[in-house]
Amino acid sequence: MSAISATEKVDGFTRKSMRKAQKQKKSQGSSQFRTQTLTELSPLPQLKDAPSTEQQELFTQKLQQCCMLFDFMDSVTDLKSKEIKRATLNELVDYVSTNRGVLVETAYPEISNMICTNILRTLPPSDNPDFDPEEDEPTLEASWPHIQLVYEFLLRFLENPDFQPSIAKRYIDQKFVLQLLELFDSEDPRERDFLKTVLHRIYGKFLGLRAFIRKQINNIFLRFIYETDHFNGVAELLEILGSIINGFALPLKAEHKQFLMKVLIPMHTGKGLALFHAQLAYCVVQFLEKDPTLTEPITPHTGADTCKKKVMYLGEIEEILDVIEPTQFKKIQEPLFKQISRCVANPHFQVAERALYFWNNEYILSLIEENIDKILPIMFGSLYRISKEHWNPTIVALVYNVLKTLMEMNSTLFDELTASYKSDRQREKKKEQEREELWKKLDELKLSDAAALVQNNSHGLQNAAQNNNNNNNNNHHDNQEKSTAISADHEDPVVAMDTTEGVEVVTSAK
Repeated sequence: MSAISATEKVDGFTRKSMRKAQKQKKSQGSSQFRTQTLTELSPLPQLKDAPSTEQQELFTQKLQQCCMLFDFMDSVTDLKSKEIKRATLNELVDYVSTNRGVLVETAYPEISNMICTNILRTLPPSDNPDFDPEEDEPTLEASWPHIQLVYEFLLRFLENPDFQPSIAKRYIDQKFVLQLLELFDSEDPRERDFLKTVLHRIYGKFLGLRAFIRKQINNIFLRFIYETDHFNGVAELLEILGSIINGFALPLKAEHKQFLMKVLIPMHTGKGLALFHAQLAYCVVQFLEKDPTLTEPITPHTGADTCKKKVMYLGEIEEILDVIEPTQFKKIQEPLFKQISRCVANPHFQVAERALYFWNNEYILSLIEENIDKILPIMFGSLYRISKEHWNPTIVALVYNVLKTLMEMNSTLFDELTASYKSDRQREKKKEQEREELWKKLDELKLSDAAALVQNNSHGLQNAAQNNNNNNNNNHHDNQEKSTAISADHEDPVVAMDTTEGVEVVTSAK
């Protein structure tokens, strides 16, 4: 650990900024590690210069040489050997692409070993535990200069006219496919793009692995929806599924319909929907093109809870309506246009704008015109109110255009709805006035009751005070009378006593 300078001890921000800078520089990571003591590679003769009898053995030697792994996090070591391996891989790619008869049965195990050694690995934990694909830069694979060429070789191997699935299935089996699918969680988009193409080729070449591949993709999606809420390769896997669904035979199997309802539809609620929504919508539309009867159960489930998702949802609905049959449209028109009406009335202008753009689609416009008697009553109230109240002038202008279009489709119904809406508004205003008058009367009654209560309380206080004064006066008068009576009782015996005593004194004196 490096020593901390005196400046860093005093200023904590210095250390924090240095750590941040170091973290930003670390934009590469490697999932490969050394499992053996490295020896310096020696360049082998060129395949094109070797005699035809020795080419197969030299091809095997080059494949074995490319099984050596190097540490690309250390940019100064093994430079010569890294370059030799890179050149050898380039030569192998060209050799398999341009030559026939090189994929003999004895070469398959060597090819499989080289591919597995280089690309099949456990991905390390992300450097950023809170990695957000929409905002953060991905961690790129440091050993990509070699891994890219191995992927190129694998593609040329699978696409070679001499490729024999019957021999290759011993090596490209369920375990290989499972490890390949796990690599789709790589943060490096370059690797995921190669994996997408490779898996698609394997799906096309190996009929026995098709059901297994679909099942494992299904498991990855279910884990993403209900457990981890994170998987980097969702968009790439959905893109593969789009082409797979396109090749489904009719009528659709029950397992395919279940995959649509139990996996693809719940994925609309997944985290980071913006990253894979285009591919998800394509898969849903492919199902509806295969089986239009699925439109009715699907449409109510593709709602959204945020404005951003609402905009994406409306885009997906427009794609669905582009391929819908008129008979299926009649079944979903009422619940669908109730949702569209709510979106048009949304205060977020992007949601309202996206919903109003439906009237720019000629096919959707024709469907609306055929069913104007059902759709216009649903939409009219929201459109008319928004034309008077919405804060955004662009939305108001779009609403006027939509109202004009609807009026041209059925002017009689439009006039009836206008009159009905105005009368409803008048009734609402009248009820509002009555409500306000009632509240005013209640307020006045409350004030008068309060005033009467205050007046009664004041009279009661006055009477209580007067009664209190009277009681005090009466008590004072009674007290005076009692004191007078007591004083009279005490004075008479004394006088009598004095009088008798005086008489006695006078008598004795005589």
